[in-house]
Amino acid sequence: MPSRLGRYAVRRRIGAGGFATVWLAYDEQLDSPVAVKVLADNWASDPQVRTRFVEEGRYLRRVESPHVVSVYDAGELEDGRPYLVMSYADQGTLADRVDLGGLGPDAALQVVREVGEGLAALHARGIVHRDVKPANVLFRAVDGRLRAMVGDLGLGRAMDASSRLTMVAGSPSYVAPEQARGGERPDARADQYSLAVVTHLLLSGRPPFDHVSLGAAADPAPVPALDWTGRSLPAAADDVVRRALSPDREERYADVPAYVAALAEALAPALRPEDAAGRLPVDPALTVPAARPAPDGSAGRTDPGPGRDPGDAPARTRPRTRPRSLAVVAAGLAALVGGVAGGWAVHDALAPGEVGVADATGSLSVTVPSAWQASVVDDGWEPPVEGASGDYPALAAGTGEGWQDSGEGVFVALLPGAELPDPLPQHPECETRRAPYSDTLEDGAATTVVSTGCPGGVRVERVVQVTTGELLWVQVRSADQATAMRVLDSVETVGL
Repeated sequence: MPSRLGRYAVRRRIGAGGFATVWLAYDEQLDSPVAVKVLADNWASDPQVRTRFVEEGRYLRRVESPHVVSVYDAGELEDGRPYLVMSYADQGTLADRVDLGGLGPDAALQVVREVGEGLAALHARGIVHRDVKPANVLFRAVDGRLRAMVGDLGLGRAMDASSRLTMVAGSPSYVAPEQARGGERPDARADQYSLAVVTHLLLSGRPPFDHVSLGAAADPAPVPALDWTGRSLPAAADDVVRRALSPDREERYADVPAYVAALAEALAPALRPEDAAGRLPVDPALTVPAARPAPDGSAGRTDPGPGRDPGDAPARTRPRTRPRSLAVVAAGLAALVGGVAGGWAVHDALAPGEVGVADATGSLSVTVPSAWQASVVDDGWEPPVEGASGDYPALAAGTGEGWQDSGEGVFVALLPGAELPDPLPQHPECETRRAPYSDTLEDGAATTVVSTGCPGGVRVERVVQVTTGELLWVQVRSADQATAMRVLDSVETVGL
């Protein structure tokens, strides 16, 4: 972890993706916490990715809205990588909040209104977000209440822009069909569609779609009925959301404000005065992100995370174990996970029933059901493939030492490779192997294949070209596909 980024004292890492790492830092001059987003090393020499990164800051700087993440400063590190200094969302993301289920009509409408205001501000400046989803809706505490902000314009583009950076991209379950198809340039109605998907999730506790690829998003299934187990919702609300989710963008509302206004009117009969007082509460433990820098200007102690004192004990550990071998076939070569040494690296739970685990180097992390921490190994492996020299980061977590044969679990590892393998591993024990599909993910080009009807559930394989010479390999075995895809999508890499 760097001690400083420019003039900002670093506290801890907030998150990371294929293109950038975000750090919680401290602005000593203004006595305030900030988020510093730094372009990843492996993309620093790509002029188009660098341009997209810098453009995100310029786009955000042009927008004046309390519901859009603010950019305060920008700069360049000594190694030439650009960084953006942004408002720190101390209350997490909408994804964190909805893990517990639907929010109810009043709280859901509050979030949709504020996100809608942020999107409208972007659209007024000619910017389409193109990746509206719960993970990109951030919260911060302002005057004792929660404020929703739209963040991460990594896919955002000016409406009149035309370059290879407008390639098909987005999160399959939230992306509009026209954006997934790639034949039409997305406009503000694409963001309206994504906001309607979020609305459906907030009101029903589940998203209307579970697309595993952009190909599936291009031709979505009919929208399921909007219902909430807490109490009945007006039929008009279902009509409003369905209209915004029309596959034909010409049938949607004229703009996001029109959609939000129609939703508010439809939900009005379901709103109760007592609900307004209990809208999404502020978590006081999260509003103190870190101690101020030491008097000598050094970074001081690293903040261990929200709600924990720096002097607290480290994350839980368990005795070292060694799982049985897991066969992974890559381009006809057998790679065994048996080379991964034992050791536990269990992080604090991210949501009830889930835990985050990471490898010993901190390069790989994944969120898994808590039952999958019965067997975790984190000390790396030596891939038995040409070009492998020494240990590479690797991580395995499962329901027991024999999870590869009869349980559930995930294997994540790096290995050398200059191109995606063909074919991916075969699973003859499974009834159906779907055709592999390719995507351009945040981490890089990827190939994924899903096998169903397997003993105990499903098998999912994904390979991502994370650098010009390294591949990220993920295998998930789960009783159901929804869990497998959640685990797959939670895999993160750091410093690649």
